Amino acid sequence: MASNKDSFGRTLFVVVGLCFICSVFVSTAAVLLRPTQIENKLLDKQKYILEAAGLTNPKEASMGKAEVLETYNKYVVARLVDLKTGNWVEGDADSFDADKAARDVANSFKPQNDIASVKRVANTAVVYVVNDDQGKPKTLILPIKGYGLWSTMYAFLAIEPDLNTIQSLVYYSFTGAGETPGLGGEVQNPQWMAKWHGKKLYDPQGNLAISVTKNPVVAASEYGVDALSGATLTGNGVQNSLEFWLGDEGFAHFIEKVRNGGLS
Repeated sequence: MASNKDSFGRTLFVVVGLCFICSVFVSTAAVLLRPTQIENKLLDKQKYILEAAGLTNPKEASMGKAEVLETYNKYVVARLVDLKTGNWVEGDADSFDADKAARDVANSFKPQNDIASVKRVANTAVVYVVNDDQGKPKTLILPIKGYGLWSTMYAFLAIEPDLNTIQSLVYYSFTGAGETPGLGGEVQNPQWMAKWHGKKLYDPQGNLAISVTKNPVVAASEYGVDALSGATLTGNGVQNSLEFWLGDEGFAHFIEKVRNGGLS
């Protein structure tokens, strides 16, 4: 009997010891790999920003790290904006985490008209200014997000200097389960993405007019984009994201200041 107890005790000791050693290895690896993970996440985001800006072709071979960094640093300037005033604010825009900032109650707000189901919004947001070879701004990229069918969908909306013409809408990340492949996941289909190029956000009266629609007449107009077949809720999510982030609780104040020449 005593022998069985000793055997059980030794087995338990070995198991606990192995668990402890494994946990140390896993924890150490996580700590050591953390900087690399952060760097890769930032690099991946920069690739999508370059795609939205038309500075890379997704059909071509993937750009290497050095090429991404060189192109991004040459043409793209990330800046922080106060959403309530539309003014630039100081800070490290490239490392700014909007989701983390939104969880800080002191530095965020709960939208009154949360049609995109974002829950909370950081007081500060990032705007990416893309310059040409002469250093003149040619594209403004706004990060937007909103809930689709199964997930929160993150995208970059690239607008031309008139602040009305869409250059591109690039979805780059999904939380949770993501959208259904072949249905809602088609927001990343190059053919559907291409439909956004040249469309207009606002009508002549300044009202937001862009529409993700099943109406072929509206879709053929300069204010419409064909809805995703079989993915109504995802399409609604895209529409709601645009309406929210281009509204008063999003980038509307910033866009107005830029139009009025109030920012440099």
